[in-house]
Amino acid sequence: MNRFLLATIILFVGPLLAYSQNEVQSFGKVDVADLELKECPFEKDANAMVLFDQGDLYFDHQFDVVLAHHKRIKIFNQKAKDEGNIRIEFYSFEKIIDVSAQTINYEGGKPVITKVDKKQIFTEVVDKSRSALVFSFPNVQDGSILEFKYKRSNGGYIPTWFFQSDIPSRYSELKTAIPEMLVFRPHFRVKYPFAKNKKSSETRTGYSLDTHLYAMKDVPSLPTEPFMTSRFDNLESVIHQLVMIKPIGGFVKSFNDTWKKVAEELLEDEDFGLQLKKKISDEEVLISKAKLLKTDDEKIKYLFNEVKNNMKQNGLDRYYTINGTNKAWEKKVGTATEINLILYRLLKQSGVPNTYPMLVSTRDNGKVNIAFPSLYQFDRTVVYIPVDSLKSYVLDASEKYNSYNIYPENFLNSYGFYVDRETKSGETVSLTSSVASRKSVFLTAEIKPEGKLAGKAQVACFGYNKLHELETFKKDGEEKLKERFTTSNNGLKIKALQLEGADVDSVQLSETLDFDLELTGSDGTYIYFNPNLFTNVTKNPFLSENRVTTIDFGYNNRVSLVGSFKIPAGFKAEGLPPNINFVMPDKSIVFQRVVAEAEGQISVRYSIDFKKSVYTTDEYPMLRQFYKQMLEMLNEQVVLKKS
Repeated sequence: MNRFLLATIILFVGPLLAYSQNEVQSFGKVDVADLELKECPFEKDANAMVLFDQGDLYFDHQFDVVLAHHKRIKIFNQKAKDEGNIRIEFYSFEKIIDVSAQTINYEGGKPVITKVDKKQIFTEVVDKSRSALVFSFPNVQDGSILEFKYKRSNGGYIPTWFFQSDIPSRYSELKTAIPEMLVFRPHFRVKYPFAKNKKSSETRTGYSLDTHLYAMKDVPSLPTEPFMTSRFDNLESVIHQLVMIKPIGGFVKSFNDTWKKVAEELLEDEDFGLQLKKKISDEEVLISKAKLLKTDDEKIKYLFNEVKNNMKQNGLDRYYTINGTNKAWEKKVGTATEINLILYRLLKQSGVPNTYPMLVSTRDNGKVNIAFPSLYQFDRTVVYIPVDSLKSYVLDASEKYNSYNIYPENFLNSYGFYVDRETKSGETVSLTSSVASRKSVFLTAEIKPEGKLAGKAQVACFGYNKLHELETFKKDGEEKLKERFTTSNNGLKIKALQLEGADVDSVQLSETLDFDLELTGSDGTYIYFNPNLFTNVTKNPFLSENRVTTIDFGYNNRVSLVGSFKIPAGFKAEGLPPNINFVMPDKSIVFQRVVAEAEGQISVRYSIDFKKSVYTTDEYPMLRQFYKQMLEMLNEQVVLKKS
């Protein structure tokens, strides 16, 4: 073969062979093909990609876990410059050592390395239980490769390994080497197939070592999608839980492989169980007032509002306390858990029966897997009061816009875990709302011949709809609340707004509005208007053809509109949207529309009944198609013609 031809083949094929055979390179060694790479081959619009992410987990001579982590990121453009800011949170009982990091640029046909100064690598204290390793890469430009490595060591805790992130990953690998006397149970959250999934075993002096290699290739980034739950719920990952120690010639010891064992550990924790017994200063004043109230419901409402209105959350979410309930009460500032354990104490001392602390996971933290008994799944403690089989309270006084008689939306469609001090046990509870959430719009309006509409609307909000409106009003003021009604229609102007029922938990929120609307497209002969006003159901959130995450609306809902529109003299209806009863194939959403003309009035009645709150990705095509058709029907216009 011609030598020049052979050299040309090697030049072009070499980098491809290097990639296919060597997914991971040693620190500082980089392929020219990666330096010249202009885009992610399997996600063309990505601003950056993980070239490889390698974890090598083993146990040292003291049988402590060590994770050697090596990661390399390719930057395609400046939109990805934040990838150069690294923050790795870890528990305070862990150590991070041997940190090295460098930026690799391709200049003048060769790699140029700029190392991260060791003095610019910091450890921040998050709280008494957590810290963070923080540093930034220098000289980040289009085409840069960012590379870092470190070792993370601790007693027996294996950190969660994520094969996926917010940028695509060409290759991600975790290798574990675990002595046979330590039994870990892996829990997988994976949709994509493993490129490698290999087990092996080797004999050491006196014991055997079980190794497992997991790897994924060409993993796409995880997008942010409407109504998705926590990113942690959806990222490709593996979690390892220590369930047993089987020492050679010793006694077998099992760990938190049951929820009862989790409860026992929790109740012995000085930052949780011991806090349940501690008094708070001047508690007798509130307790004595609560005891004067006739019913438990009145006591719950009174103490909930007292704690909610007098305490401020500091933004930290942990299932345990940081500074304790006493200090939090004295300063009137604490973690969500400290605030709620204060409420627990007051309710318990006031004689409210069946009052328990309950661990929950916020929506951002992810859903609880009840097959995986572990405290690490939770990030907040609230108060749980089961009254009977039909009624219970889940109280979170740390959020200013929560209500005592509605489950906090932040925990819905997951599980809580409550603990009983007396029996030293606990149980998981499904947190699904049974509250009927509704928004009802009643409006009367007059259509003017020049193409304007003026009228009055009353919007009645129940359940979570009420909480959303109140949060907007109390946090951002009246003008922001008006914007919620006008964002979908620039021609809509709110002249006056009145609220009733804002401060009473047990009644609806009534919003009365005077409004004007410019009817675009009207020309003196024809008037066009869309009756779908103030429902906030005007835009389709499901435009993407494909979906990779579960849809979680949080709660069931019903939206309705009843309207009457006076037709101007000399006009009559030429086109009315037809009456329709439109139902999802699984009957989980029902849309109804009735439109009629009589005695100079156009009357409309719309209703949307959402009977289901969670949809899988398999159900997405059906939901997307239904939403598309429903929104087209909701936005159909009434046509009036001058006679």
